[in-house]
Amino acid sequence: MEYPRVRFAPSPTGYLHVGGLRTALYNYLFAKKNNGKFILRIEDTDQSRYVEGAVDNLINALKWAGLSFDEGPDVGGEFGPYKQSERLDIYKKHADELISKGDAYYCFCTPERLKLLREEQEKQKLPQAKYDKHCLSLSKNDIEEKLKSKIPFVIRLNVRPNYKIAFDDIIRERVEFDSNNVDDQVLIKSDGYPTYHLANVVDDHLMKITHVIRGEEWLSSVPKHVLLYDAFGWKRPIFAHLPLLLNPDRSKLSKRQGDVAVEDYRDKGYLREALINFVALLGWNAGDDREFYYLDELVEAFSLERVNKSGAVFDVVKLNSLNAEHLRKKSNDEILLMLRESIQKSEFRSQNYPDEFLLFIIAAMKERVSFVHEFISNCRYFYEAPKEYEQKSVEKNWKPETPEQLKKLSDAFAALNDPTKEDYEHSLSKVAEELNVGKGKLIHPLRLAVSGQSTGPGMFDLLFILGEDEVIKRIDTAIQLLKK
Repeated sequence: MEYPRVRFAPSPTGYLHVGGLRTALYNYLFAKKNNGKFILRIEDTDQSRYVEGAVDNLINALKWAGLSFDEGPDVGGEFGPYKQSERLDIYKKHADELISKGDAYYCFCTPERLKLLREEQEKQKLPQAKYDKHCLSLSKNDIEEKLKSKIPFVIRLNVRPNYKIAFDDIIRERVEFDSNNVDDQVLIKSDGYPTYHLANVVDDHLMKITHVIRGEEWLSSVPKHVLLYDAFGWKRPIFAHLPLLLNPDRSKLSKRQGDVAVEDYRDKGYLREALINFVALLGWNAGDDREFYYLDELVEAFSLERVNKSGAVFDVVKLNSLNAEHLRKKSNDEILLMLRESIQKSEFRSQNYPDEFLLFIIAAMKERVSFVHEFISNCRYFYEAPKEYEQKSVEKNWKPETPEQLKKLSDAFAALNDPTKEDYEHSLSKVAEELNVGKGKLIHPLRLAVSGQSTGPGMFDLLFILGEDEVIKRIDTAIQLLKK
């Protein structure tokens, strides 16, 4: 196989959809696996949908995800420019070539006529609205007169009737369309900008794209693209159309049912490694039960032939699980850097926590969190004394004798000198023995006193991390506040 050249070609409409991330990822994996090139092209010819700053957002989101491109708007390349709005002369030249061959024609129909035509076809209950080729029969003189008079026009593809348009797709296999069901698609709009169809085909050819890997929603456009490749006499690329992403109810993934932007997941604290791992599995697997991958491992394992035809359900529970797993695989020193970033965004930003203190928290909580920010939100008691106490635990564990028992425990802790976890444990065992009670009778109210909660890391880890002075202070506060 020749070295492939593939592209991700988003429209700058505001944010990077997770479906777009998957398309970009599969293109990236295919290119890297086969020593090819991954190209970013911005398809910004629909000026009505253009959002200021969206190009930078797209580039930043791809870079955050670790998908570096070999050619594109901010890195250049020999086939640029890589923004379609900077290639208008190229499209006009190719549209003129199609007109000269009879494969495209000027259309001067007004919006009013097109609206009436559509309404008439709807009345007749035709399967789809199509242009009626009215302007195809205009004489050369008519066309020149209208152009000279500056009557607004579009340029349409001339689809010949009564033949089969067939192509092969790596995922869909053999696909066929009847040309009678293909509309005379607009190629150049009245504002001089090309439509997706013309610009896409011209750019893919001129940029030497070998494989077009994109979402299933573009499958119905391929007949128009095939007609254009054939009209120009160009070799068709190899097509691969990816399955839809679905909500749990199997409807198409949409913002109405949850987050769909990569930026949303980044801002919520998902790790890039986890999001990439999860998105890779939305429609592809290596033929085994493996689910945990790093990006370089995905490159090794990936093939388009293993992409499924059926839609893939976006399961946030699975994403959360992968995020937790990727987090646990990181070293505590890596997590420390991320935790410091989270602290800077939190109410504790003014505090100056030593590395040692935060590393103790990470070690104690690593198996209990799924996100870096949960090293704060799930254990606020490490950063501040409890302001309230879990009511269920108070009712269950705070007995009339508890204050006196905890006071004895507090006195025993005060007698320790720079205690270790084992010192706390030994001291608690000794007090329980003196009071002739089970250790649980002390551990549960003690946890409540120092953390305000009934669950958390190991009791003696908690005491050791907080330190002797803070533990004694919190026990005394709880005794005062929870008097019955």
